[in-house]
Amino acid sequence: MTTPPAASTAPYGNPGPGEPYDGATSPSVLNRPLYGATFGQAISRFFKNYATFSGRASRSEYWMLTLFMVIVSAVFGALIGIVTATAGVTEDGTAELPGSAIALIVVLSLFGLATLVPSISLQWRRLHDVNLAGPFFFLSFIPSVGSLIVLILSLLPPKPEGRRFDK
Repeated sequence: MTTPPAASTAPYGNPGPGEPYDGATSPSVLNRPLYGATFGQAISRFFKNYATFSGRASRSEYWMLTLFMVIVSAVFGALIGIVTATAGVTEDGTAELPGSAIALIVVLSLFGLATLVPSISLQWRRLHDVNLAGPFFFLSFIPSVGSLIVLILSLLPPKPEGRRFDK
């Protein structure tokens, strides 16, 4: 009889030594999750795995990319707010939306469209890492609670059984 491995005290996103998760051995290996991915590695892997729905994604890949998306949205939101706040008021007392604000909104919208498919595929692979089928993503369409359910599932630790979703 073998004893189960002790609880891991490894850094965030890393299942630890001796645990059978078969993660990537280097950032260039895209068909395995990169446990302990840095900010830059997570962004790079996000765009390289643009529409890859098979395989797995580590928590660090998922959360570093989430941080990146929040930063991009906050920067564009702040710029749009600044440009709009400094806009002039017309003679009849209404505010005009300046062309630069419209341009920023268009760029932010295009960025959102360009990252829609890879964001879904990343969430899909993250669900695979916790040994859940990718279609659990569709729970996010349940009004009020669906996104919270998927968020909680994204927080779960990786499970070795998730290897069944690898290519």
